[in-house]
Amino acid sequence: MRHGKKFNHLGRQRGHRKSMLANMACSLIEHKRINTTVAKAKALKQFVEPLITKSKEDTTHNRRIVFGYLRNKYAVTELFREVSAKVGDRPGGYTRIIKLGNRLGDNADMAMIELVDFNELYNATKKEAKKTTRRSRASKKADDAPETTAPAADTEENKEATE
Repeated sequence: MRHGKKFNHLGRQRGHRKSMLANMACSLIEHKRINTTVAKAKALKQFVEPLITKSKEDTTHNRRIVFGYLRNKYAVTELFREVSAKVGDRPGGYTRIIKLGNRLGDNADMAMIELVDFNELYNATKKEAKKTTRRSRASKKADDAPETTAPAADTEENKEATE
């Protein structure tokens, strides 16, 4: 029975799953985006985001902890130098999963997982659009001018004033 086991086993034994996630995390750190299945992308997101959080504080202890997971010193160096510099002010959510459709051979759901801060298309600085409303606004000239009202013909004041 699998009571209380919340993570996806991905159809693999523990050692194979750990090695696969470590290799995928190294590839993600090196290339900034990879294509994989949706299930593996979700498992990789849970695996790599705590490591990126650890990389924000560059200490020997944190480097050794991350190296214990990744087992690749070039990926650890890249993570602590480039990736942590870009995500330093972000409080979490370092990766994005974009679904791509189904794989041609076996119809598996495919996805692209990428590091959020390294995608230039989504991170282009957008100029704030001018706030618009659906109703018309009174012009400033009309606000400055005193309001003139046409005299009503039926009021008693107007009748007395005309006499």
